Amino acid sequence: MNSADNMKDPDLRIIVLTGSDRPDIQAAWDDLRAYLHTVRGVVLVGVFSSDEPIPEDLAGDIVVVLGGDGSVLRGCRQLGRRQLPIIGVNLGRLGFLTDLSPSEFRKGLPGLKRGQFKTVEHLMFECHHHRGDGTVITDLGLNEVNVTAAGSMKMLYIHLKIDDMDVTTYSCDGLIISTPVGSTAHNLSAGGPILRQELQCFAITPICPHTLTVRPIVDSAERTFEISVRDAPPGVMLVIDGQISRPVDSADRILIRRAEQTFKLVRLAGHSYYGTLHRKLGWQGHLDYRERRGH
Repeated sequence: MNSADNMKDPDLRIIVLTGSDRPDIQAAWDDLRAYLHTVRGVVLVGVFSSDEPIPEDLAGDIVVVLGGDGSVLRGCRQLGRRQLPIIGVNLGRLGFLTDLSPSEFRKGLPGLKRGQFKTVEHLMFECHHHRGDGTVITDLGLNEVNVTAAGSMKMLYIHLKIDDMDVTTYSCDGLIISTPVGSTAHNLSAGGPILRQELQCFAITPICPHTLTVRPIVDSAERTFEISVRDAPPGVMLVIDGQISRPVDSADRILIRRAEQTFKLVRLAGHSYYGTLHRKLGWQGHLDYRERRGH
């Protein structure tokens, strides 16, 4: 083996999550798979659908998620306690986390092989659902925890504690505790703040509060947040990342705290957070630099 062989760049090991069995996603994956097999230095080490567990000992450098933002949320849960860098290829509608089109991904693949990208780590949370019967269900999430009136069709009285201190009881249709990544999802629709994704904090946003002075608040990710529903009527639901749901009873306590794991989002050169806000959400403004003249 000569010195040039010794200096050869290592292969880029890719895990692919197809995210959905939708025909358009499967067709896009067929095209991408055929392309990847023609690219030297790229090794496809595993392909998984949305309901398949990913072995913890599977060696991979980057996880490519096909679909929309929901596919990324499912992918984080599939990875579980071993979060790998994720790059999203948008085959859905909005695609805030799946920021690249298939053609942009192909164009950026040489840069990925050379390591010309950055990985930005984002806050994830653990949700511990303490049920009245003594059982505890723990979920790992990325976007938000939502306690909602759902099928009850009634106003809720949701009590909030932070670090075991009483904060307030909201009279509302629901309450969202969101990470910065989730701040542009349900939280934004409910009138919550947009948080830059790298921040280490949670946004607490009531849904349709019945008091005009109630506003969203932001607090440190080092806190522990506890939610309970007083006199919860039948039909109240706990919803995590819009994908996991289960009933909530008056005897239940829901604890949310930061997870040890972080969501590792791959960003290519030329793709920025505010650029995504502009392109995906139509969020923009401008400064008026015109000279102001006297009358």
